[in-house]
Amino acid sequence: MFADHSALELRERDTRQVASPKDLTDVGLLALMAAGDTFAMQTFYTRHNVRVFRFVLRIISDHSLAEDVISEVFLDVWRQAGRFEGRSAASTWLLAIARHKAYAVLRRRRSEFVKDEVSEDIEDAADTPEVTHEKGARSALLRRCLGGLTPIHREIIDLVYYHEKSVAEVATICAIPENTVKTRLFYARKRLATLAREAGIDREWL
Repeated sequence: MFADHSALELRERDTRQVASPKDLTDVGLLALMAAGDTFAMQTFYTRHNVRVFRFVLRIISDHSLAEDVISEVFLDVWRQAGRFEGRSAASTWLLAIARHKAYAVLRRRRSEFVKDEVSEDIEDAADTPEVTHEKGARSALLRRCLGGLTPIHREIIDLVYYHEKSVAEVATICAIPENTVKTRLFYARKRLATLAREAGIDREWL
């Protein structure tokens, strides 16, 4: 009886010592989500929803549809958390799901062109007013240049510079060979530099 009581106390103590979901890595959160932990899901959503929403919005250019896609994306993450194998970063896996769903929406709409409407009123909760203002100013200057890129080249620039993904990760997200990513990135940078120069934007600052 005493031994059973001691074991119970040890389990309770170990439970209290478990890190909060907020302190866990994405992989740790996915493991908890696979076990049905809804707070881990909330933490994962809070950590990634702004960036993923912006990524989806740049593809489909529709706030309402982007919100619908985001709901589907994180619902899929919840359902598939146990299937994550760690072959890539969790954020890369997440963006691949988001991209697939965003393009599925475009196919359903049978849209021939993808408009480039980037929302400036979506703020990261961690930003100070000064940082938010700086981001807004930069976005205003770059929008004209980014608008001159093809949808494919915009996507590559977005993933590499905004989401800070490597060539290998972009290849995983877009389901294309790494050499194709490199080629697209080369021409996207070249075109963006030309547009920036024409707009009077300093290339080094860009």
